[in-house]
Amino acid sequence: MKLKEVIKVLEAHSNQALFMMLPSGEFVPENFHVTEVGKVQKNFIDCGGTHREVNTCLLQTWATYDLDHRLQSTKLAKIIKMASKVLGSDDFETEVEYGEEVAAQYKLIDIEITPKGLLFVLQGKKTDCLAPDKCGINNCCNSKCC
Repeated sequence: MKLKEVIKVLEAHSNQALFMMLPSGEFVPENFHVTEVGKVQKNFIDCGGTHREVNTCLLQTWATYDLDHRLQSTKLAKIIKMASKVLGSDDFETEVEYGEEVAAQYKLIDIEITPKGLLFVLQGKKTDCLAPDKCGINNCCNSKCC
């Protein structure tokens, strides 16, 4: 989901509770905070030799012990707007970083409007071969290119 779409939903539904659902169906604790909003720029060469660049907006979340100060939609929109000078654009895909033991990154694929608030639907990220045509094998990790 593009950051500009996220901002649009947050602004259209002010002062709403926020919920984040992990791919497992479990929820990030309701007392999470967004501790960082950043632009992540990844420049790399795939196994076929093609240079690639991916830019995303990363919302780092942290669940605190403070149960009295839940993050709401209006506050998150304000935090994202403060980061606009760092981001430079709102046309990036949005990802969420969260983890209790180990931090993981998830794609934000949807925001559902529910009677209780806004539900951020997260999807896991997976690795994949980006050059199967050059590897000649569907499973790149078993080929000679890697």
